[in-house]
Amino acid sequence: MRPITGREEIDLFNRLPYTLNDELADDLTHRRRRPEWMWVALRGDRLLARAAWWSRPGSDTPLLLDLVDVDDGLPDTDRVDIGVRLLRTAMAATLPEGSRPPEYTRYVPPGWRDGGAARSVVEDRMTILERAGARPFVERLRLEWRPGTPVPGPSGRLVFRPVRDREELLALMTAVLEGTLDAHSRDDLTRMSPREAAVSHYEGELAKYASPRDWWRVAALPGGDPVGFVVPAHNGYNPIIAYLAVLPEHRGRGHIDDILAEGTRILAGQDVPRIRASTDLGNVPMANAFRRGGYADFGGEINMTWR
Repeated sequence: MRPITGREEIDLFNRLPYTLNDELADDLTHRRRRPEWMWVALRGDRLLARAAWWSRPGSDTPLLLDLVDVDDGLPDTDRVDIGVRLLRTAMAATLPEGSRPPEYTRYVPPGWRDGGAARSVVEDRMTILERAGARPFVERLRLEWRPGTPVPGPSGRLVFRPVRDREELLALMTAVLEGTLDAHSRDDLTRMSPREAAVSHYEGELAKYASPRDWWRVAALPGGDPVGFVVPAHNGYNPIIAYLAVLPEHRGRGHIDDILAEGTRILAGQDVPRIRASTDLGNVPMANAFRRGGYADFGGEINMTWR
C-alpha cells in the first residue's frame, strides 16, 4: 500500500473503472490532486484497491475524498477488508493528525438501488467507508441541461441585475437559510449562525470560482424588492448552477422557475456543451424546478461524513 509516484502511474491508478478517471491526469497538472494523496493497494502488479482526495488548485489540504475503489473480481470479504486497510493506511499518512477527515462523495448511476452490479458496487464502497468510521449523510440528484432544450423566456414578473457586491450577496445568502431544505446548510446551522454559514459558503466555494462574477444575478420585483438570486458559474469541469434560492417571504409563487431560467440563459449564452446542477434527493421543490426548466436527471451522488 503506497501513494503513486506521479503522472507516470496514472495508467496504473486507472485500472479500476470510475467516471472520474478521465479527469485525473488534468487534476494533477492543475494541482487539484497530488500524487501523495492518491493511494494504491497492489499484489504484485495487480491493483486491488485505490483511494484519492481532491482539493482546490494550490491547496495544501485535501478537501474531498472522492475515490475509493476495489477490484470487484475479489471475493466479497477480501474486497471490503482490503479497501478498509488501504483507506485507514492512506488517511493516517495523508491527513493532519487529530483532524476530522474530509467528506466522502461518490457519483452513482440512476436507479442504482434497483439491484444488480451497480448496487453491489455502491454498497461495497459505503461499507468500506462505514468501517473506516464514516456515516451516510445525504444523497443528491445530479441534473443536466443540453443545448437545444427550450429555455422559458422572461415572464416579466421579475427583473434581473448583477449582484452589487459581496455584502449584498452575503445578506441574501443569510436570509435564504431560513427554512432551507439543503442538508449541508442545515448541518452548518447546528454549528454556526446563519451569517457565519453564509460567509463560510461564500468564502469556501463561491469566491473560488474563476468564472465571471458578472454572471451572478439578483432577482427582484419590478419595484426593486429582492426575491432571490442565482449564481451561474464554471467549476473547472462544467458550467453549473452553483446556487439558486428564493427568499422565504417569496416562496411558493413560482419565482424559482424565472430565476433558474435566467441562470440557464446566462450560461447557454456562453455556447456551453452542457449545464449541470445538483440538489438533495429530499429537496423535491428544487428538483421539480430543475425538471420544469429542462434539466434531466442523469445520476446521483452519495455523501458520507465523519461528523
